[in-house]
Amino acid sequence: MEIRLGDNQYGKAETRLVRVDRHPDRHEVTDLNVSTALAGDLAATHLTGDNAGVLPTDTQKNTVYAFARDGIGAIEAFAARLARHFVDTTPTIHRARVRIEQYSWERVAHHSFIRNSGTRTTTVTYDGAAVTVVSGVDDLVVMNTTGSEFHGFHKDRYTTLAETDDRILATAVRADWRHMTAEGTDWNDSHREATSHLVDAFADTHSLSLQQTLHAMGERVLRHREELAEVRLSLPNKHHFPVDLSAFELDNPGEVFFAADRPYGLIEGSVVRDGAPEPGLAWW
Repeated sequence: MEIRLGDNQYGKAETRLVRVDRHPDRHEVTDLNVSTALAGDLAATHLTGDNAGVLPTDTQKNTVYAFARDGIGAIEAFAARLARHFVDTTPTIHRARVRIEQYSWERVAHHSFIRNSGTRTTTVTYDGAAVTVVSGVDDLVVMNTTGSEFHGFHKDRYTTLAETDDRILATAVRADWRHMTAEGTDWNDSHREATSHLVDAFADTHSLSLQQTLHAMGERVLRHREELAEVRLSLPNKHHFPVDLSAFELDNPGEVFFAADRPYGLIEGSVVRDGAPEPGLAWW
């Protein structure tokens, strides 16, 4: 029987980084969680324990902090700088993937901040030739208190769910969108506008299913942002069930709900621009 080493990578996960830019009139905070993953000619360390080609994960962590000293800017650009550095300076490393989560803080005074909802994300992959940039948002919690229905679904002997023409629709959006190119993009503007279109589509769509809403959200982003090739969404259905108050001789005209945290429906899918280039590197 022949046994061989399969695909492998290694890196430093979740390096926490906070940078404070101290301007005379205000402070600005950049709060990041950075994960790096490197792949290449690494068979020796797996098979014989020869670490000559291994860039230590501690070095990867230190590089993140050192690069932050020069400024961070848009997280897509920062991730690309790191990915290129690891591949271009380490002979055994042929691919670097850098994922960054950015936690948003709103300044409420000169040096005082409050944490915002929603986490900005990016995953940048570089193989020495091509760069793939994916931007996104995670844990963006949204809710429509009406304008959502769910009926006409397939039923079998185990179906107990009642059809409804009026329900609460809530979800915590995870969305990732792939850029056509890694060059010439205003990352901050692109992210701000893409996120805004996601939220607008959620609010504007009279939903007959969360799947329909998913498609409407992805389509809205692609129609308004020509630099994007594909949007992938993961939408957990945050169920809200009307509470039966009849035992207390009370009615409930759609006002009192139980917010269930689990189990939950999980709706996932992608919306793709026709003719858009396929990703040269895996990104999902």
